[in-house]
Amino acid sequence: MHRLLAAALTTAFAAALAVGAAFGIVALLNATPDQPNNPLVTYETAQQER
Repeated sequence: MHRLLAAALTTAFAAALAVGAAFGIVALLNATPDQPNNPLVTYETAQQER
């Protein structure tokens, strides 16, 4: 019974650690500022020339 309890606690701890790491990674990715989406090259269209 001791081994079963230890295995269950180890599994629960590992699952909680994995969930916490996943939430931490998502929080870090959301904390980084978005880069501006400015094109490096623009082409004139017929409407812009007028």
